[in-house]
Amino acid sequence: MSLTESIYTVDEYLALERKSVERHEYLDGRIFSKAGESEEHGIICHNIGGQLYVQLRGRPCQTFSKDMKVRSGPEKRSARSVKNFFSYPDLVVVCGERRFQDEHRDVLLNPTVIFEVLSPSTKDFDRGEKFERYRIWLESLAEYVVVHQTRPRIEHHTRQAKNQWVLTTIDGLDASVSLASIGCELKLKDIYEGVGFPPDVESY
Repeated sequence: MSLTESIYTVDEYLALERKSVERHEYLDGRIFSKAGESEEHGIICHNIGGQLYVQLRGRPCQTFSKDMKVRSGPEKRSARSVKNFFSYPDLVVVCGERRFQDEHRDVLLNPTVIFEVLSPSTKDFDRGEKFERYRIWLESLAEYVVVHQTRPRIEHHTRQAKNQWVLTTIDGLDASVSLASIGCELKLKDIYEGVGFPPDVESY
């Protein structure tokens, strides 16, 4: 991701982003361009989205991918406020009534589950600052699912009582991840179908 030198308010960012062909994320006044995805990244996102569609069909849940922004920051702010975070998760599931920032309906406020597929350039941010913002500001978020793309591994974070989070690491193509908040179970062999791993990576 490339970082702009200028500082932008939230309103300035949203105005620019809604006119932009490319996607950009916003972190406390700075605007980052979203890096392009690898073939593996795209396949994994497509596979997860397909599995979610099948399992959630007919239920009051909706899946969004790539183009839906999520706000992880204060709702009440001044016109010159810069303290906020707007991201484009790889996939988002929201169940029940959907809440949006405004009439544009392109900034979701109440995700239930967020999926991020790790990339070499963003993996530290996805596990660190990004997840911290999600934990602090998204009261609706029940599960955060981090998906590796170079090996069959899932890092599954689940919210517990008193806003504590538990991490479960799931390895191997014979394993599966259960998403209790939306009543879905995803098999890793389905998530990674069509993905080739490096020779030195065991598929377990």
